[in-house]
Amino acid sequence: MDSLAGTQSFYEQADDSRRKRTRLIVAVVLIVLALAAAYYAFSGGKGAAADAGGQQAAVPNVTVVVPGRVSVEAAIAANGTIAARREMPVGVAGEGGQVERVLVEPGQWVGAGQTLAVIDRSVQSQQAASLAAQIRVAQADASLAQAELERAEALVSRGFISKADMDRKRATRDAANARVRVAQAQYAEATARNARLNIIAPAAGLVLTRQVEPGQIVGAGSGVLFRMARGGEMEMLAQMAEADLARVRVGTRATVTPVGTDVQIAGQVWQVSPVVDMNTRQGTVRIAIPYSSVLRPGGFADARLIAGTAEAPLLPESAVQSGPEGNYVLIVGKDDKIERKPVKVGTVSDAGVSISSGLAGNERVVTLAGAFLNVGDKVKPVMQKSSQ
Repeated sequence: MDSLAGTQSFYEQADDSRRKRTRLIVAVVLIVLALAAAYYAFSGGKGAAADAGGQQAAVPNVTVVVPGRVSVEAAIAANGTIAARREMPVGVAGEGGQVERVLVEPGQWVGAGQTLAVIDRSVQSQQAASLAAQIRVAQADASLAQAELERAEALVSRGFISKADMDRKRATRDAANARVRVAQAQYAEATARNARLNIIAPAAGLVLTRQVEPGQIVGAGSGVLFRMARGGEMEMLAQMAEADLARVRVGTRATVTPVGTDVQIAGQVWQVSPVVDMNTRQGTVRIAIPYSSVLRPGGFADARLIAGTAEAPLLPESAVQSGPEGNYVLIVGKDDKIERKPVKVGTVSDAGVSISSGLAGNERVVTLAGAFLNVGDKVKPVMQKSSQ
């Protein structure tokens, strides 16, 4: 009996031990589950907050301006070539000959009538000397005929000379005087012809080109030997679109900048083409400009013409961007999203850039950080004072 009771007591103690271990395991599992639930709840809330903060941080602030419309100078941009306003081609005026000396170089200033090149005149000089001697011969004959006439007139009253002889002597005297005048005219002609042998400047101006060298044989068919700009006056032949051509008048102020330089030369329109090229739809505006050492006839230049004033939006330079398709600006449109607007730039000054077309003036234009924005991006616009 004692052994049976001992065995029963042993099994009861074992059951109690198993129940305690089971309760301990269940308690540990519940604690672990509770800790896991708390961890996931904490990390999930923190992630949601981070997502919300990230979405809020993804909407950047951008500075915008509403430009309105202000009075600005209406400028027209054009380009073209530099040329002499009045170009003078100089060639052989006389009979020509062999060139002895060339006295000028391109780029030199010359006066009216100044000799540009000397032509050999050795033969012509001898011909002129011969004609001068013929004048003296004719004058001697005329003097002799006059003396004979005077002696005959002294004898006619005595009856020694008939009236017919007197008429012949007068005719001889008159013929001798006529031969003197003929010889003088021939000599003057030769002198004038020799004077035209040299190549001279028809007017004061600037020598542009030289196409003759010593030893060269020149004549009437030699063509242009020198080109000159009369008075050194220059002009720009600006090519302009048909629409812009209608806005330009004689007297319109212009600023010409030769390509490759930063020199700005003030000029004035002196002629507007009355016709438009049918192929290019462009016309030529001739801008008179004073001489400058940076001007090269045939060279390229840009021009900016001031054709009055106009009302236009005015933006900071940082607001206008350029791409393969031209100039454009970014505006904040509906729902504060970025939109792209192509524009045409007008006058550029210290005050800013005027927009000749593309904007009405009431748009919210991005002034800064436009290069970092894309079309469709949502932004938070921050207004600044207008550029007016």
